[in-house]
Amino acid sequence: MSTGFHKQTLTSHVTRVLSDRVSKGQYKPGEKLPTEQKLIDEFKVSRTVIREAVASLRAAGIVSTQQGVGAFVLNKQPSANFKIDQNLLGMVEEISAVLELRIALESEAAALAAARRTEEDIERINASLKVMGDAIAAGEDALQPDLDFHRAIATATGNAHFVNLFGYLGELVIPRSRLQTFRLGGTTRLDYLQRVNREHEQIATAVVRGDIEAARAAMRLHLADSRERLLRHIPR
Repeated sequence: MSTGFHKQTLTSHVTRVLSDRVSKGQYKPGEKLPTEQKLIDEFKVSRTVIREAVASLRAAGIVSTQQGVGAFVLNKQPSANFKIDQNLLGMVEEISAVLELRIALESEAAALAAARRTEEDIERINASLKVMGDAIAAGEDALQPDLDFHRAIATATGNAHFVNLFGYLGELVIPRSRLQTFRLGGTTRLDYLQRVNREHEQIATAVVRGDIEAARAAMRLHLADSRERLLRHIPR
């Protein structure tokens, strides 16, 4: 478990340094950040740490990313009206509190998605399930497909505010990206990810058939399970 917290400390450090460089104009609006490999060499950290740091910057609205191209500094930096202190995300209580917020937000998003989903939404949700299944089978961490599934549910609400808020909360605090959650239950990463995807399938089934209450309950159960496992296995 110390490894997970150590990785979080490294991620916070890299995120803070890159954010400071943007705010001081070292990386100017529209400019591309250094490549993953250059950042790995500079900070002497793993690729996972760099990717999580960039995901945190993206969640905070500091950069945007293009698949296969890189991360670019956004022209307009976000206001600080709502912001979660990333330095606190190594604390169990803080992660638990943010998960509570996600439970409230995404349970209602799933209910609205069940009521409003279009054929395009259904295709997007099903596609994200397949991509995650393929990533798990290939032995990958499946973090991005996990995010994409939850984003697809938020998109199906037809309410852009759900999408925007999830974009911030989800990318910041998908639990296993912070604490390697699968280790908490004494299971393998494969078993853990397969379980997560089965829960995603239950949510998707309820949304697709338009069952509002089942969609809300399935999403609540999915996120509450992560929170309870976190509180049960990590000493505070």
